[in-house]
Amino acid sequence: VQLQASGGGLVQAGGSLRLSCVASGRTFSSLAMGWFRQAPGKEREFVASIDWSGKTTDYADSVKGRVTISRDNARNTVYLQMNSLKSEDTAVYYCAADTYGVQPQPYPDEYDYWGQGTQVTVSS
Repeated sequence: VQLQASGGGLVQAGGSLRLSCVASGRTFSSLAMGWFRQAPGKEREFVASIDWSGKTTDYADSVKGRVTISRDNARNTVYLQMNSLKSEDTAVYYCAADTYGVQPQPYPDEYDYWGQGTQVTVSS
């Protein structure tokens, strides 16, 4: 599976961004997908995940109410809509694919494939 993330950029605090991740190489609709982020000097952390159908999602407490994960299986794409962005959201954001697609997972070790990351910078 190849994953290509995009949509990052520089935004002011309180603004919004939508990240996209396009998958290829395997039936996308069988994959659970996740978004993680890593800030400088910090470990990679869970942001959100979604099961193969899009019906089950999970969010980190730090982003609940501000972030929505969704997917379009016809376009092989998973999205991360981020609103009310804060300076602490600044990080490189990675999408990841879990070949066991039934249950979305918050643990990086559960994911089999990773994209290259897209930088999100929130200015205060």
